[in-house]
Amino acid sequence: MNVPLQPEAVRSALSLLPAPAPVQQLHHYAYRARDAEETRHFYEDILGLPLYHIIQSDYVPSTGEYCPYTHFFFRLQDGSFIAFFDLGDDEAAMPSPNTPLWVNHISFRVDTELELNVMKARLQAEGVEVLGVTDHHIFKSIYFFDPNGVRLELTAQLADEFEMLEESKTAHARLAEWTARKQQWRQDKAAGLAAGALKPQQNDRPEISGTPAA
Repeated sequence: MNVPLQPEAVRSALSLLPAPAPVQQLHHYAYRARDAEETRHFYEDILGLPLYHIIQSDYVPSTGEYCPYTHFFFRLQDGSFIAFFDLGDDEAAMPSPNTPLWVNHISFRVDTELELNVMKARLQAEGVEVLGVTDHHIFKSIYFFDPNGVRLELTAQLADEFEMLEESKTAHARLAEWTARKQQWRQDKAAGLAAGALKPQQNDRPEISGTPAA
């Protein structure tokens, strides 16, 4: 079993390296598409993301393996992209067998709650099932799936930059506490003393009980 490195060991190793280059923004996420035109209609005609770039090849540049593909990109307002690969076989990606469908998703931001509701209405008019509006306190969201089974979220931010800065001040301490508890949980599990997954040390959403998770 692979045991994660302790944070102190990771920090010590990283201190010997050059400082990280500034990561400016997301460039793109890429997913498998069942059909390029079906995917284009959803992202361009319904969500309003323009088709911006296409790459087609028989061989994968990074691995050299033979796998013909059409790789196509849709542009967001900040210049980042969501992209897809149509492998020409009319098959979508299979869901992960050990991961609930709501876990892996990508969230796009809109500016206001009004725009969030406008997008919900557009999606529903196209027959897309939409979950929400869900209140996460610092933002509100709707959830839905694209034609390829990719779970998407549209989010309207409620908290301002100051509120998010205050949130950031406790993030490392909370994660460190979780990590310490998880190390103990691993020991208890190995000894047969832990039944089930580790639960968080606090519940930020006590009002949610017995409803679908978001």
